[in-house]
Parts: sequence; C-alpha cells; structure tokens
Amino acid sequence: MFQPTDSFSSFSVDDVEKARAFYSGTLGFQVADQMGGLLITVPGGQVVYAYPKPNHEPATFTVLNFRVADLDAGIAQIEGLGISLEKYPSTPDMPLDEKGVLRDPETGNGIAWFKDPAGNVLAIMAG
Repeated sequence: MFQPTDSFSSFSVDDVEKARAFYSGTLGFQVADQMGGLLITVPGGQVVYAYPKPNHEPATFTVLNFRVADLDAGIAQIEGLGISLEKYPSTPDMPLDEKGVLRDPETGNGIAWFKDPAGNVLAIMAG
C-alpha cells in the first residue's frame, strides 16, 4: 500500500524572482526558498512549489484556485493590485460576461481567471 506522509502541488515558472515578487509582494503570500524554487503558502495553509524551468511553457489550464466569499469584491481586489482578468471566448456551453467571468445565473457565484508573471492560469472563485 502507498502511504505518503504529505502532498502538495507544483508548477513551473520561467523566472523565480518574478514569481517571488508576484506571490509574495503582490499577492502577499508567505514564500520560502527551496531547491532553487519557491514554497508558496497559499490561503488555507496549503503549500505549492514553483520550480524554475528553462524551457517553461505556461500552463493552459488553471493551476491554482482562490476561493473568496464575494466574487465581485475579490475581482476588485485583484484588479486593485494591477492584475487584469483573462478574457476567454464565451460559448453557449460557457457563457461569460463582459469581464470574462463565468457566473451561475441563479446565485451570481462563479469564476474568473488571471495569470502569474510566468503565464500560468490562476482563478478566483465563489460558490
């Protein structure tokens, strides 16, 4: 039987110092050095590892999701930090509003996406 003692997620970045500035300076998360990369403590206490990769290609999928109580307030906070939301094409299966936010028509909860300096996709969501 496989019996790990812990687990964490990881993703690559093309510039560790830019990642440090973004995750620590801009977002305000605790960041520690480890093996040439960064251990990032995200809200809730989980740790993710951002490692340098010379031929880094940004993830085309969401690598981190940040849950907030109020989506519009969370979006305003992100935008207040100078971070722009990604605007993906709206489709009948995934109707997005003018800001690029996917919302539940009944609750108003939903998800919006933005990117880190390495181009990895992050999300802010409520609901």
